[in-house]
Amino acid sequence: MSTDGNKKQFWKRNTAKVPGSIQHVYGAQHPPFDPLLHANLIKAGNKPPPTTPGKPKKATTFQEFESITSDAWDVGDDDDELLAMAAQNLNIEVVMETANKVIENHSKQQERQRQDDTTELEQREEDTQEEVAEDEEEDGEEEEDRVGEGDVTSPEVSFPSQSSPYTDGRLVKSHSEAPIGSPKDAAGEHAALHRQRSLPHRPPVIPLVARMADQNTSGTPAMTEREASRLDKFKQLLAGPNTDLEELRKLSWSGIPRQVRPITWKLLSGYLPANAERRDSVLQRKRQEYFGFIQQYYDSRNDEHHQDTYRQIHIDIPRTNPLIPLFQQASVQEIFERILFIWAIRHPASGYVQGINDLVTPFFVVYVFEYIEEEVENFDVSSLKEEALRNIEADSFWCMSKLLDGIQDNYTFAQPGIQRKVKALEELVSRIDESVHRHMQQYEVEYLQFAFRWMNNLLMRELPLRCTIRLWDTYQAEPEGFSHFHLYVCAAFLVRWRKEILEERDFQGLMILLQNLPTMHWGNEEVSVLLAEAYRLKFAFADAPNHYKR
Repeated sequence: MSTDGNKKQFWKRNTAKVPGSIQHVYGAQHPPFDPLLHANLIKAGNKPPPTTPGKPKKATTFQEFESITSDAWDVGDDDDELLAMAAQNLNIEVVMETANKVIENHSKQQERQRQDDTTELEQREEDTQEEVAEDEEEDGEEEEDRVGEGDVTSPEVSFPSQSSPYTDGRLVKSHSEAPIGSPKDAAGEHAALHRQRSLPHRPPVIPLVARMADQNTSGTPAMTEREASRLDKFKQLLAGPNTDLEELRKLSWSGIPRQVRPITWKLLSGYLPANAERRDSVLQRKRQEYFGFIQQYYDSRNDEHHQDTYRQIHIDIPRTNPLIPLFQQASVQEIFERILFIWAIRHPASGYVQGINDLVTPFFVVYVFEYIEEEVENFDVSSLKEEALRNIEADSFWCMSKLLDGIQDNYTFAQPGIQRKVKALEELVSRIDESVHRHMQQYEVEYLQFAFRWMNNLLMRELPLRCTIRLWDTYQAEPEGFSHFHLYVCAAFLVRWRKEILEERDFQGLMILLQNLPTMHWGNEEVSVLLAEAYRLKFAFADAPNHYKR
C-alpha cells in the first residue's frame, strides 16, 4: 500500500471524533486503540482494505487539516549544575559546558549501572552453578538410597499452571507425563529452575503520582543529605518577610521539594505576593472571589447559550488521567467541572477547548499535598475537611488562569499560537537533527499531526503526571516557561527518540510511535536531562535567528 493510502487508513481507523470545536486523539496514557495488537495485525498481513486510488488532497488550511486528521488533540549530583544554568547572566561557554556536563554525568551513571548489573549477574550465575552441583550430588546420593531400598518410582509432583520462560512453553503436570531424557537434560532443567529462582525481582511499579518530589527511576524515595540541604534553603528563603522571587526562581529551576512546592508555585505564578504579611489576606480575598463566581455563573450551565460548553466539559472530565483513581472520584470531577466552566465563561475569546482540562490536574495534585502526607494516587478527598477542599479548588482555578493568560492564543479561534509553535518546532528540529527531520519528510509525517497535542496539552499526554509536575517546577521558574521554553523542551523530547524514529520505515509506524512514546517509567533523572538539553538549545537558538532558520 502506498504511503498516502497508509496515512488515510491510519487517520480513518485511529481517530475518535467528539463534539466540540477541537477533536481529540488520546495518546500515550489514553490510547484509543491497542497499538501492539494493531501493529501485530499489520505485520501478520491483515492490512486495512485498500483505499480509493489517487493521492488525497493536501490540507491547505488549519481547519482542513483538523477536519482530516481529527488530531486535537526526582536528581542527585546534578542539582547545583542545573541551578547554575537558570542564572540569566551566564555567558554561553559556561552554559554549554554545564549542560554538557549534566548529560555526560547521566551517561556515566548509566554505564556504571550497566557494569554493576553485569557483575551482579555473573556472580549470581556462579552461585547458581555451585548450587546446582551440590543439588546434583545430593540427588545422586538419594537415588542410590532409593535403588538400594527397591523404590524406583517417582512421586507425582504438580507443576504450576504457568510455563517457565526458560522452557519450550509446554505444561508438564507430572514426571510421568514428561518426556524421558538423559540425566544431562534433567540437570539442565534443574539449572534453569535454579537460575529462574536466582534472578532479581522486577523493580516495583512506579506510581503515576505518588512521591513526585523525590521519585526517581530506582523507586527509592528516601531523602538524601543533598535534598535535605536544598529543602532547608527553600525554607530559609520562604521564611523571610519579603521573598526574593529571583532567588526563588533560580533555586526552583532544578526542582522543588514536595514540602514547599504548594507555596512556591503560588509565588512563582504570581498568585501570592512576595510580602509575607499580605499573603493571608490575598488568599482569603481571592478564594471568596472565586466562590462568588460560582454563585453568579454556575447555575447558568444548563442555559441554552452555555449548555454546549458544559456538555463538552462534562464529557472530557472522566477522560482526564483515567489511570489515576484520584481523578475518577465524583467529588473531584465536580470540582474540575466548576473550575473549567467558570474559566470558560470568563474567557469568551477562547471559551473551553479540549486539552485545557488536563492543565488543572498538576495544580490540583500539588495543592492536595498541602493537606496530606500520604500518597495521593488513591487518596479519598472526601476525608478532607470542606474548607480544605474549597481552598484547593480556588487555588487551582487561579493558578490555572495565570498559566492560561500567558498562552491564551493557543486556544482562540483556529489556535494560531499552536500553529506558530509547531512551525517553529519543525524549523528547529531541521537545524539540530537533520536526519530525523528528513526521515519525517520521507514518510510524509507532518509535525502538526503529532506535535499539536504536545503544544495543546503541554506534553501532559506524553509524560506521567509526576514528570509533568517536575517539568512545571522549571516552567514556573523559567521566564516564559510555558509559552517559550516549552518549544525547546519539545525539540529535545523529539530528538531524544531519534533511534526509535529512524528505525520506523513507514508512516503508520512513525505515528504509532510518536503518539505512544514509552515514558511510563520516567522519573526526575530523565526529566532533568531533558531540561538541560532544552536549555542548551534555547541558549544556542533563542537569540540567534540566523541559526534558527535556514
